Amino acid sequence: MKLHTINTGLFKLDGGAMFGVVPKSIWNKLNPADDNNMCSWAMRCMLVEDGNRLVLIDNGIGNKQDAKFFSHYFLHGDDTLDKSLGALGFHRNDITDVFLTHLHFDHCGGSIEREGDKLVPAFRNATYWSNEAHWKWATEPNDREKASFLRDNILPIQQSGQLKFIDQQDGIAFTDHIRVRFAYGHTDAMMLPEIRYNGHTIVYMADLLPSTGHIPLPYVMAYDMFPLTTLEEKKRFLMEANERNYVLYFEHDPVVECCTLQSTEKGIRVQETFPLSNL
Repeated sequence: MKLHTINTGLFKLDGGAMFGVVPKSIWNKLNPADDNNMCSWAMRCMLVEDGNRLVLIDNGIGNKQDAKFFSHYFLHGDDTLDKSLGALGFHRNDITDVFLTHLHFDHCGGSIEREGDKLVPAFRNATYWSNEAHWKWATEPNDREKASFLRDNILPIQQSGQLKFIDQQDGIAFTDHIRVRFAYGHTDAMMLPEIRYNGHTIVYMADLLPSTGHIPLPYVMAYDMFPLTTLEEKKRFLMEANERNYVLYFEHDPVVECCTLQSTEKGIRVQETFPLSNL
């Protein structure tokens, strides 16, 4: 089994939205904003070589939306999904499974590409994995969240016949080395892969903890649908992760790929940061 970081580029989001009720005078020290109050964030995915399966966890924002859409998010950096896969000797057609933590555009936009006037799966030979509760939530969105659920990213997956659902059971096995945790504060039934690797337990944090800056409990995104639920989920997870020495893998931290935790007088905080390749 092997794990690889897949960088798909950087984008910008409003710093206040990302840090919620925390004042800018505090969060700006963690991720300094530009003149428009925008901060840079990674779209960092993971590739898992697991036996005969090549599993891609999330796939970034993609490239099929129009210029107006991308103008809101200021894409930058030299990394792309194809470039990252190619550096490892892989192609999109080698992917056997696309595991979607949730269906917000910055996590699943690379799932579908334009081919002339058609929208087709970008991973022709892969099974796409979601869960029934989140799929319903995304395809029948509430007014507050629907801007994050783009139909062009989602519906063609089902229409292709390549979509399957994971049972909504916390801790359910996905492969022999990957189990699935569920979280409900950011969006309904978000899935977090928990991976056993080289004696470590690595948890892919998706949007429960977008970055190391979100580890302190009050640092909850304004994007979260149910912030008090996020708060409780963070509290329980951080206690467990600290006690069991989990490695946290961050999708959106612009600098840090992984960290371990420690208890301090201020609560649970970062102990050590390092790239995934160190494991």
